[in-house]
Amino acid sequence: MDKMYKMYVGTYTDKGSEGIYLFDYDIKNGKTSSSDLTVKIKDPSYLALSGSCLYSTCRTDDTGKGSEGAVSAFLIDPCTGKLCFLNSQKTQSTGSCHISTDRNNRFLFAANYADGSISVFPLNKDGSIAPLLSLIHHRGSGPDKTRQEKAHAHYVSLTPDEKYLCAVDLGIDKVMMYEFDRVSGELKTSENMTVHIKSGSGPRHMTFGPDGRYAYLVNELSSDIVVLEYLPGHSKFVQIQNITTLPRMYTGISFCAAIYTSPDGKYLFASNRGHDSIAVFSIEKNSGKLRIVSISPTMGSHPRDFAVDPSGKYIFVANTYSSTVVKLALTNDPYRLEPTGDILDIPSPTCIKFAKIDDHSGSD
Repeated sequence: MDKMYKMYVGTYTDKGSEGIYLFDYDIKNGKTSSSDLTVKIKDPSYLALSGSCLYSTCRTDDTGKGSEGAVSAFLIDPCTGKLCFLNSQKTQSTGSCHISTDRNNRFLFAANYADGSISVFPLNKDGSIAPLLSLIHHRGSGPDKTRQEKAHAHYVSLTPDEKYLCAVDLGIDKVMMYEFDRVSGELKTSENMTVHIKSGSGPRHMTFGPDGRYAYLVNELSSDIVVLEYLPGHSKFVQIQNITTLPRMYTGISFCAAIYTSPDGKYLFASNRGHDSIAVFSIEKNSGKLRIVSISPTMGSHPRDFAVDPSGKYIFVANTYSSTVVKLALTNDPYRLEPTGDILDIPSPTCIKFAKIDDHSGSD
């Protein structure tokens, strides 16, 4: 049976065009086609794929961004990739901005930026979201009185071994760590595991390398990356490197956003909003440390998110302010990003995810 891919794009509300966009994706040539606003929903700013479902952050009223947060579940049609709404649950918080699930599709986690909290939901067998299980508020502040006046949770995800939940908080310069009970979904604060980042850095997102030994934390306010060695046997992370995402001579205003590794785990990418670029790093296999390889323009404004396509040959960038998704090609000599000329016009794109879909129309 043949396989095909779908590309989902989340957006911010923009003149009534809010929703999740769906594209057919040909992995052989990197082409997208058959665009469709597959579902209308308010501010689906971040998406997560799990099993046969897609999950989205959203909001439940019309008072604007930062209002009452919610999460929604959609069943993915196995033939067309279109989304069928299952249900929504309120996060009992504000400004929901990031979501993730465990690998067994039993729990959904949400980071709520506006009030610095994380929400945990059980997932039903059909993929729908059960009522809120727990809500944990972070406390504290940082030196930036505009951005760090209080806690601002910006990312939440399990460690690769699923022993801990990592909650990255921009407002308090910490990665709050919680022991995770895989059966009950309950969380217990792990003070020893909590990562304290340099004051004023504003940590935003993180990702682990494929082997799970090293984590990479991108700081929004200081525009750099902290490399962390994950030592679960010793119940701690060790900070082993700090490296900038910007050119050495750059003096303008810029804020980091997304961070991902390549499918083969050899490279790391991070986006800069302001400099409007993606920094490419090579990953040293034995130490996990980074070496800057190139910094390439995103051909648009404010790259809030991007996604490496399943083949590892292209990067699709969500340039939120210019309302474009731009396809960049990864070249090998030297390793950098080059414009392809392919640009999709999408209102205020914020998140991109690829899903493999069974094509039942093909031969067995």
